[in-house]
Amino acid sequence: MRRTSGRVAVSVVLMLLGFLVVVQLRSQAADPGLVAMSAQDLTVLVASLTTRNNQLREEIATLERQRGATAAAVQRGDTSVEQIRADLDRIRGWSGALPIAGPGVRVLIEGPIPGDAVSQLINELRNAGADGIAIGDIRDVPGIVVTGPAGELTVSGIPISGDIELIAVGQPEALSGSLTRAGGPIAQLGARFPEVPISVLPDDSVVLPATDRDLAPALGRPRL
Repeated sequence: MRRTSGRVAVSVVLMLLGFLVVVQLRSQAADPGLVAMSAQDLTVLVASLTTRNNQLREEIATLERQRGATAAAVQRGDTSVEQIRADLDRIRGWSGALPIAGPGVRVLIEGPIPGDAVSQLINELRNAGADGIAIGDIRDVPGIVVTGPAGELTVSGIPISGDIELIAVGQPEALSGSLTRAGGPIAQLGARFPEVPISVLPDDSVVLPATDRDLAPALGRPRL
């Protein structure tokens, strides 16, 4: 009986893995964005993703250190409730659970471009140190994806039409300089889509809305 139950369990696991693989392959096949990109664009995309991954690793290490320091301070009784609340609001604003405001930039795309091109601009803003990004009135948080061909874009399944505005909170000079540098994303997209003007406007005060997505992890839980 035990062998039979073990075989059934293994069969179920293999079927589930096979189903997940098929779903993943179909989802990749349904998105022609990467296939249509040139070798140069793919190189830039890989470099941007590598840079972002390194930044995320540094952020994880920083948060681990902050967690340790906070836990030690709580045990000593050095951390006030007001400080904890302020830190929590800051983290919730950074995660997208709360709206945030501050200096930043507005990126206006005046014409149709595909989803991978919009994602390239968003990734560049992230890599340049943006505290938060919005695609129009939709906050960019984990799970938000821009897909579709030029003129038929969707943001996580929501169709968007007309000109596209990306709004980012962060150091205006750093964000603008990263986007407009020689050989940067705007120069690359200008070569791909010469008929679509893309402008970057520094702003002393921009406001990003909170996300309406549920950011609570399905399986994870906080640990101190």
